[in-house]
Amino acid sequence: MSSFGLYLIGFIVLSVGIMFAASILGVGNQWLAVIGLVLLGLGVITGVAKTRKPDPPAATETQTTETHT
Repeated sequence: MSSFGLYLIGFIVLSVGIMFAASILGVGNQWLAVIGLVLLGLGVITGVAKTRKPDPPAATETQTTETHT
């Protein structure tokens, strides 16, 4: 399994725990849905940011290997 998948599963478990605690405290169902969606979005954003490979450097004219004669 990819590191992104593991990160997302962990974040979902954390989100479910937070939502369960909020429901025990008496938070309304519509707010639980909002909390769940926000946490899921944050999980995807941070997961992508942490597991993304850096972009390769862009080739410029000075980095080309061609020689002009």
